[in-house]
Amino acid sequence: MTHKHEHVHGPDCNHDHEEDDDVIIVSDEDGNEHELVMVYTFQMDEQAYAVLIDRNDPEADGFIYRLVEEEDSAILVDIEDAGEWERVAAFYNQIVMKEESE
Repeated sequence: MTHKHEHVHGPDCNHDHEEDDDVIIVSDEDGNEHELVMVYTFQMDEQAYAVLIDRNDPEADGFIYRLVEEEDSAILVDIEDAGEWERVAAFYNQIVMKEESE
């Protein structure tokens, strides 16, 4: 859980933060558990990515994970390559800026 994106989730955020959303429990490097909710998915270079926010702190920066399909489910995978992380974060920020300008 080391990769944060720079999109701010404020009162005018267009994401739905309902209490009954599917919650994903993720442990950070210190062993602390965080309840995350998936708010956005996107494709880049034929790879799927997911943006998640902390259910208990929707104002905080979110997290971006690679989505990897295995059998009938998808698994969230940390983006460990710095180059890939930079490309994904920049791509997602372009998406956010485009949506905000529309």
